[in-house]
Amino acid sequence: MNLILFGPPAAGKGTQAKRLVDGRGMVQLSTGDMLREAVASQSALGKRVEGVMQRGELVSDEIVIALIEERLPKAESAGGAIFDGFPRTVAQAEALDAMLAGRGAKIDLVVRLKVDDTALVQRVAGRFAESGRADDNPESFKVRLAAYNSQTAPLLPYYTGQGKLVEVDGMGSIEVVAEAIDNALEDHKG
Repeated sequence: MNLILFGPPAAGKGTQAKRLVDGRGMVQLSTGDMLREAVASQSALGKRVEGVMQRGELVSDEIVIALIEERLPKAESAGGAIFDGFPRTVAQAEALDAMLAGRGAKIDLVVRLKVDDTALVQRVAGRFAESGRADDNPESFKVRLAAYNSQTAPLLPYYTGQGKLVEVDGMGSIEVVAEAIDNALEDHKG
């Protein structure tokens, strides 16, 4: 099963993805992690990524798709992938669909963690007060949240039109959200 996990920063995607990796053996394909690992590997693709990042440019869809394609055999042998941080645009979603179709696969389910933006900002502000993490600064977090909302908004109708979008209340406890995701996965199997 190939799954996309949507949710804004601090919504708990990473926690839920880790749980699915540990509990179901799925492979998490996080674009941020893959870009950092590619650079560290110093492979031909990694050197291309490093050059792009050193110039302060955005890594192209073509490179991100190539990184994902490189990881797909491992995900397929594990029984599925959790896409985290990708796709971010309809063009990326279409490219992902085409790549998977070429491998006789598809996105089976898109789980969107629905959260209350105001409560999320308060949660992050509390975390910032405790830890002082720069990316938890409430003002910069609001910018990241607005960017996420504007980027992913067009993807919701794209996946709704395919009948793949399931929304889960992401404001509950880790266990409650996990149970809702498990239920969505089981419902989709049936």
